[in-house]
Formats: sequence, structure tokens, C-alpha cells
Amino acid sequence: MALPSLDDYFPDWKQREALAEAMIPIIGKLYRGNVVTYCYGRALYNQSVTSIMKAHRYVRQVERNELSEFETYPIFEAMASLDLGPCHIDVGKLATQFMAETAETGIDAEAFVRRACAEVIGRHTPPISEPQDVVLYGFGRIGRLAARLLIEKTGGGQQLRLRAIVVRPSKVEDDLEKRASLLRRDSVHGRFTGTIRVDEENQAIIANGNVIRMIYASDPATVDYEVYGIRNAIVIDNTGAWRDEAGLGQHLKAKGASKVIVTAPGKGAIKNIVSGVNSHLVESSDTILAAASCTTNAVVPVLRAMQDKFGIAHGHLETVHAYTNDQNLIDNFHKKNRRGRGAAQNMVITETGASSAVVKLMPELAGKLTGNAIRVPTPNVSLAICNLTLETETTVEEVNEYLRWAALHSSLQRQIDFTTSPEVVSTDFVGNRHASVVDGVASIVDGRRCVLYVWYDNEFGYTCQVVRIVQRWAGIRYPLIPSDVAKTGF
Repeated sequence: MALPSLDDYFPDWKQREALAEAMIPIIGKLYRGNVVTYCYGRALYNQSVTSIMKAHRYVRQVERNELSEFETYPIFEAMASLDLGPCHIDVGKLATQFMAETAETGIDAEAFVRRACAEVIGRHTPPISEPQDVVLYGFGRIGRLAARLLIEKTGGGQQLRLRAIVVRPSKVEDDLEKRASLLRRDSVHGRFTGTIRVDEENQAIIANGNVIRMIYASDPATVDYEVYGIRNAIVIDNTGAWRDEAGLGQHLKAKGASKVIVTAPGKGAIKNIVSGVNSHLVESSDTILAAASCTTNAVVPVLRAMQDKFGIAHGHLETVHAYTNDQNLIDNFHKKNRRGRGAAQNMVITETGASSAVVKLMPELAGKLTGNAIRVPTPNVSLAICNLTLETETTVEEVNEYLRWAALHSSLQRQIDFTTSPEVVSTDFVGNRHASVVDGVASIVDGRRCVLYVWYDNEFGYTCQVVRIVQRWAGIRYPLIPSDVAKTGF
């Protein structure tokens, strides 16, 4: 698309802004019918006008071509005129395909979209037969972000429904108000998108119309969820207090709970799942799962992609990790080495289980990986440095082009993001929904030697991965439009 002249920039912006404004009611109406829209993997539902415009601008970076609201709006108009059933539609990719096809055949937008969406027109089968109740056990950093995501993804109310939050008994009179306030405001992730009310009489938080009971208990086995009308719930244990079958199995003794997933690496025979990598191992009959660690979720998709294309002879993973709640704010006793020193003042060398966790998910790398970690004085967003020796020689251009393709078109596109900006820093990735973001500018390749720099929001990106597992576990499946078909060359 040709750039406007200098005199045309502002009028062009205002026209694009008007189109983005016109998209919002269409996006909202589709979302209430469980039709979820994206622009090259960036969610468009519940977004502001400028966020929608920035999602369009993002395409310039990864597809090396502008994508204008002038080009996507006809796709939205055509979608609005159709009787679409539940599905996920990447409007950005559809628009790109439409532009290529209409230049060749002259097909109009309505005919193109009708053909692309043929499988879901008039098909109003809900994603699951009845809504799936979800309970959060714990309400810390991951718990509150999971609450935000589950509330955001309520859609028409036929999918996952956050029904309750379980926390330890409290003697503080305004405990419920304080917890609601922590959900409402976050120093890292900003304000909650929507409205929150506190119902003291019923001990509930009302978030965007969702009634969420606050249950006070110290023993997961004694909670009676059925009293609150909760049945067959999936419990997301984000306390980290239990990681083995015996401990996590306590949740299954509670009335109304049927499954539990822990937001930490599981021990023993518990399946550790990284969404997009080994999700196929999730079975409806499973009762206990683990979502592995944030670092494992960040590096495994990238290593999986590199192993599949180039092979990995051996490597070292160095994690530069934001400080976490288990560290001390100021110097004090800690059972682990060095972590007792003030988190906001020091870089702290510590251990990581990421390298051994990778091997559990990719057994072919057994004996080939080492790992270490450094905690640094930032509250969120971490960086994994993957120093690899590949089995085949390659170039930085080939590696970056392959990982760019993986971020756009592979089965790992929801896990791997890609950036080519030479100016990004850690705070630029706060709120990124991918498990990791490959920094293409920082990549180093010399023959078989390859160093990749992989950013990840160790809070929000990880929580997105957890929710993806829960969705799959609940049996939620959506037709994807356009379907993910690998392009030639890889």
C-alpha cells in the first residue's frame, strides 16, 4: 500500500480511526456469539480503537507489509452479514489472502468471506455442551491474572465460567474489599478492563456480571463447592503448596471438584503440559495436571521449533528472571542460597529446573542441556538466552526467517512471537499473550553456533498458557479460519 503524502497523514489517520471505531460493535456482536476475532494472532475483542490500530500496525513488522483498516474493514462487513457459528477468525490473515486473490481473480469480499467461513455458517453448535465451572485455589499474582483472563473469555457464557476463589481464612474485616481492589488495580498489568462490585452479604465479587464466590478455607479437601451450585469444577491451584499426587489429590476430595491443575512443575507421574507442544497428551480422563514453569513454557516451544528444523547437538539455557514473591524485599533469612538478599537491589544467581524440565518434554535432548538463572531487580518480564550448538550449519537470516514463519503460520503460533525492533526492552512485553517472543535483532548465528534471545512475560504469558490447557481439558474446540496450513519453504 502506497504511503500518503505529508499533507495526507492526519486525514488518513482519522479515516483509519473511524474504521477501527466501526469495527468495535461488529467485534463485540461476534464475540457474544462465540466468534473470536484476531489480527495476526493479536486479539481484537475487548480492545480500544488505538489497540485495534496498533494490531494492524504490528503486521508491518512480521509480514513486511502494511495492513490497513481499509483492507480489513470489508472483511468485517462481510462477516457481520453472515450467520456465523462459534469459531476463531484471524481477520488480518483473511484480509491478506483476500488482497492476493482479488488482485488475481477479482473476487469480492462478501464472496471470499462466505467461502472462507463456509464450514461455520449456520453452524451454532456450542464449543462445549454445557459451561465448565472453574475454581481458583489461591489469589496471588497468577491467580488474579487467571481471573482476569477467565472473565475476559466468558464470551456468551457457554465456555469456562469462573465460579469461585478459595483463599485462607482471614481476620481482616474488609478482606473481600481488599482482594477485589487487588483484582481491580495492578502495578504491573494496569487496571482491570471492566467493572467490579463487591457483594459483602453473599461474599462475592461481581466482575463484568460474573458472580465469583469468595470461599475461605485452609484445607482443600473440606471445601463443599456444591453448596454454591458448583459442579464438576476444574480447580486451578496457583498456590504452589502442593505439587505431587498426594497433595493435589486433596482437591479431588472436595464436593463439586473433579479435576485440578497446578501452576508449577508437577512431581512424580503427573503430566507436565506446555500448551502447543504436548497438549495432545491431555485426556478427558486425567484428573491432575501440571502447567510446568513459566521458563519451561517460554523455552520449550522455541527449542521444539529449532530441533525440528536444525537439530540441537547441545546447549545452555541462561534465564535472566524478574524477581518473584518468594524472594525477600530486604535482606533476611531464606532457605535457598542467595535468595535471602534484597530482591529490588541485587542480581541473584540461583538455580533453575528449566533444563531438566525441557528434557521431560523433549527426551531427545537428554544429556544435551545445562541451565542456570539470574534473578534481577525488575518485577515482571524475563529473558531466556538459548546458547545452542545445532546439528546443521545455517545463517542468522535462515534462523530468523524460520522463527518468523513459526510465529505466523506454524502450530506454535500462539506460543512463539517474533520481533524485529532494535529498540525493545523488557517492559515492552508486559501483557504479551505468547509463551515467548524471539528477539530477531539479537540472534547470533555462526555455522552451527546459535544464540537466541527469548523474552517472556513470566506472569501473563504463562497464565495464558495455563488457561489454554484448561480450555483443551474442558473439551473446548473452535474451527480456525483460515486453517493453519504450512507454507512452502519450511
